[in-house]
Amino acid sequence: MQLFVRFETKGYEGWKADFDAHGEDRDQSGLMLLQLWRDADDTTLAYGLFEAHDRKAAQGWIDRQAALKGGVSAQFMRTA
Repeated sequence: MQLFVRFETKGYEGWKADFDAHGEDRDQSGLMLLQLWRDADDTTLAYGLFEAHDRKAAQGWIDRQAALKGGVSAQFMRTA
């Protein structure tokens, strides 16, 4: 199962440093980063595609991100 996440940031550079520093939390939440994008026009938006190995743990990670940083929307997806 994949997880697509939209991050609203206050600035990409600071957000990315924080994102990189918390890789262990993502790992423990059953998430593996597949791809990370920056919005071409809006420097406050980033998008991530993850492989989600444990949906419940991944949902916990999403909830923590939203509570701590706000501006997170996510969608679980399956390959068609």
